[in-house]
Amino acid sequence: MRHLEVLGQTVTADGTVLKLARRDNEYIIFANGKSLMSSRMHGSEEALATLACRRVRTLEQPCVLIGGLGMGFTLRATLDLLPPDAMVVVAEMVPAVVEWNRGPLGPLAGHPLKDKRVRIEMGDVAVTLRSGPGKFDAVLLDVDNGPTAFTASDNAWLYDDRGIAAARAALKMDGVLAVWSARDDQKFEKRLRYGRFAVQVERVRGRLKKGGPHHTIFLGHKTPSS
Repeated sequence: MRHLEVLGQTVTADGTVLKLARRDNEYIIFANGKSLMSSRMHGSEEALATLACRRVRTLEQPCVLIGGLGMGFTLRATLDLLPPDAMVVVAEMVPAVVEWNRGPLGPLAGHPLKDKRVRIEMGDVAVTLRSGPGKFDAVLLDVDNGPTAFTASDNAWLYDDRGIAAARAALKMDGVLAVWSARDDQKFEKRLRYGRFAVQVERVRGRLKKGGPHHTIFLGHKTPSS
């Protein structure tokens, strides 16, 4: 059995124990003993950025919000798509996750936190969403395992009517809300439509063309007619 080396541990505000561990060349973040994310499987996180930024990448001085830093793969993919004058705001509640990305996790995604276009905001993504109406061209949410809260019950509001309304208000017209989920959720899809988004659902593999489990990305487009 391969040895699991614990590199770091922290306790979140709601009492969740997060651990960063390494097994050979694989890095894993555990939440209360359950595997939350792995460096071996991040294709769907990159797809989240690709799908959310299809229109954004053509804009001048686009502004994108990413809720949840994770291992930096979504941030890296977003930066690779956006122009030099872009701004990417990353809202992250757990200081240790930022420290891990500046330390052992940094090389995995090419040290995205060193990019001058990135601004880290420590705290709840709710605060950033409410910081100014019509501020973002895209909002990417990967703060949990999707609409069915897995890590922190405090995240549940993001996926209810209040969170959807806050995301829509934070977006510019024609902006996109992109939500990563470990599974399908028809109730959340209906909730997005009720929240006046034009909705598109994409199903991708955890390792994209290399397979892996199926994940779901919900895309909500803020249009004048929606």
